[in-house]
Amino acid sequence: MLRAASYNCRFCLPPASTLAANSPSTAATLALIANDMREVDEVIASRLQSSVPLVGDVARYIISAGGKRLRPALLLLVSGALGYQGAQRFNLAAVVEFIHTATLLHDDVVDESTLRRGRATANESFGNPASVLVGDFLYSRAFQMMVDTGSLRVMQVLADATNVIAEGEVQQLMNTHDASLDEAGYLNVIRSKTAKLFEASARLAAILAGSTAEIEQACADYGQALGTAFQVIDDVLDYDGDAQEMGKNLGDDLREGKVTLPVIIAMQRGTAEQHELLRNVIETGSTDELQRVAAIIRDTGALSATRDAAAAQARLAMDAAAKLPTNSYTEGLLQLAAQLLERRT
Repeated sequence: MLRAASYNCRFCLPPASTLAANSPSTAATLALIANDMREVDEVIASRLQSSVPLVGDVARYIISAGGKRLRPALLLLVSGALGYQGAQRFNLAAVVEFIHTATLLHDDVVDESTLRRGRATANESFGNPASVLVGDFLYSRAFQMMVDTGSLRVMQVLADATNVIAEGEVQQLMNTHDASLDEAGYLNVIRSKTAKLFEASARLAAILAGSTAEIEQACADYGQALGTAFQVIDDVLDYDGDAQEMGKNLGDDLREGKVTLPVIIAMQRGTAEQHELLRNVIETGSTDELQRVAAIIRDTGALSATRDAAAAQARLAMDAAAKLPTNSYTEGLLQLAAQLLERRT
């Protein structure tokens, strides 16, 4: 049965550029693309129209929740860095946001999540069937929009990225409650599930700009490294964040049986007793020992080590960005990677 959602503005989109501006340098970066983000918002609003009211209701509900909008912001910043000012950048920025939103709808159903960005998930508000089917609508609408570019290369990149993301989702499902997962297996999942769309967003901008193969690869490398760092920090915050600020329940990864880098490192560094506790919690998904788990992760230095891993990825992103033309947009990309390490929500 479908459940009605309670929210104020059923047709509202979030304010332009909802990427959190936590520092003057981040705010300056966002200012570069503020007008562009408003254009993207208009594209999103127009392409959410459907003859089936529930489709628009569910899609607008999750998109209006806001979020950091990193993927469209990345596409716009790289477009600026490479001097591309064509209107297709707005269309493709909306495409990557639709693809990302579709994955969120499906993820929340699979994970049985109830809270995202500080309010009830779409599946909690409308039910699982509606969330899954509207996720399918957003995927199909994204593919309609990418056809508008008339570029087989654009379609290839997005089709490949969507396929890799789906494989990452399935691999993560297979890894659920698997206490033997190592760092290589963890990185394989997040590079498929999360970083791939960052990579595609940056690569698409290079394609639109008609860049050389070398510059295109530098953009893709930047996106992959930035996306990897973003997810690694996200996994730190599951044990070291503020639930109210993050808008999600701390310990959700543990409850869902997801083995992330802080836990992997803690298991490697902990005592036999600590290792056994972590293994048992992973396999059962119990959050009864959440405080003890958090203490073990903290006391073994796993959080610090995980942040170091994110910092290494951020440095890779900055090295890749340094290959792009020198201008304010490229400086923004460098700042985006640097400021990611200060993320707390």
